[in-house]
Amino acid sequence: MENFKLASDIKVYCIKAKSFPQSVLEAHQKLHSLVPYTLERKYFGISRPEVESQGKIVYSAAADELVAGDLSKYNLEEFIIPKGNYISIVVRNYMDNVPAIGKAFDKLTAFPEIDPQGYCIEMYLNDKEVRCMIKLKKS
Repeated sequence: MENFKLASDIKVYCIKAKSFPQSVLEAHQKLHSLVPYTLERKYFGISRPEVESQGKIVYSAAADELVAGDLSKYNLEEFIIPKGNYISIVVRNYMDNVPAIGKAFDKLTAFPEIDPQGYCIEMYLNDKEVRCMIKLKKS
């Protein structure tokens, strides 16, 4: 595990998965059908248990805008990934070992200093690496 500082908020546009984990890939595929993959754009997975879902994990595939307005035209849900200090694990070659992402979050959620209201954030660094991270409590 390593500390990671997100210097500024990131506004993203999301497509919610119908279920977790079964529909995660489908949510990403739907997002990429609207927003073709490019290395210039940042992509994310955002999840946590939600009260309105009786504690079930709600997952969204997300992307940021390259230029203002390029994603707002799709009427997607907006979300702000908050700046701050995170605890993180980078998973390499994630497509060859997708369960490694879940294992990384199992380790991260056991860390005592995470924000209990924080989200599990997958920040896709490229097509081989993903940074799994959870915001830390404010100190």
